[in-house]
Amino acid sequence: MGTPSSLKTGLLQMNCSAAIDDNLDRISQQLHAAARQNVRLVLLQELHNSRYFCQSEDPANFDLAETIPGKSTEYLSKLARNLKLVIVASLFERRAAGLFHNTAVVLDSDGSLAGKYRKAHIPDDPGYYEKFYFTPGDLGFQPVSTSLGKLGVLICWDQWYPEAARLMTLAGADLLLYPTAIGWDEKDPEDEQQRQLDAWKTVQRAHAVANGIPLLACNRCGFEAAPGNTSGGIRFWGNSFVAGPQGEILASAATDDSTLLVCDIEMQRSEQVRRMWPFLRDRRIDAYADLSLRYRDQ
Repeated sequence: MGTPSSLKTGLLQMNCSAAIDDNLDRISQQLHAAARQNVRLVLLQELHNSRYFCQSEDPANFDLAETIPGKSTEYLSKLARNLKLVIVASLFERRAAGLFHNTAVVLDSDGSLAGKYRKAHIPDDPGYYEKFYFTPGDLGFQPVSTSLGKLGVLICWDQWYPEAARLMTLAGADLLLYPTAIGWDEKDPEDEQQRQLDAWKTVQRAHAVANGIPLLACNRCGFEAAPGNTSGGIRFWGNSFVAGPQGEILASAATDDSTLLVCDIEMQRSEQVRRMWPFLRDRRIDAYADLSLRYRDQ
């Protein structure tokens, strides 16, 4: 499976409703819009079928989970096949009774399930109680091979860890893709909110630079109140973006807009950039053994 020299991508940033069918219908409409613009790869945001349920620990929310393959993969695979799109989707996976994952699936342009990735880094913070719901992934950092090349799919909290991006790159990823759900606590002052957003963009652009490959980050937008309004809620900050292999911003979305962000990526630039900045060549793999430690005690 070859990688095209130029790839038109789409990132679907949206605010989600409480109705799964409504969200899927809106996704379908935007996938059709993407196909009309000759987009070939579409990245959806994290857990796009529903509102972000991890703001509270509620056993009833496990009813939102589904098997893979299942209803959503069947729905999206038909769209992928009919529209000739590669689709990266994000689902709440029910693997077995009491065993659930935050899982990204890749549907190839023929409708086949090309592969999946289970989120490895699971947060547990106020408003993001994901450890209650998700078991850490066990599929490793392995890119998914598609008709458009090898996709290094990671999920949200994974985006803060350079190790994950590096391992995807070392396994041959042509792109890094991050479906995401991150936002502000509105009680934080404006300058703190800006620092958080800047840090989020910076760390991901750094992954693109350090690995010499393009990166796509698709985030939710809109305000979602916490159940019972116990902690206010989260204003997801949108700002989905595409970065090139030197971290340059190729396209970006606004904070509050539900939008299909379309971006052309010149895939051959990775080859050119890596010749100038041969980070993979100069890695001191003989000196990194301590990376397997939790912390190096003095």
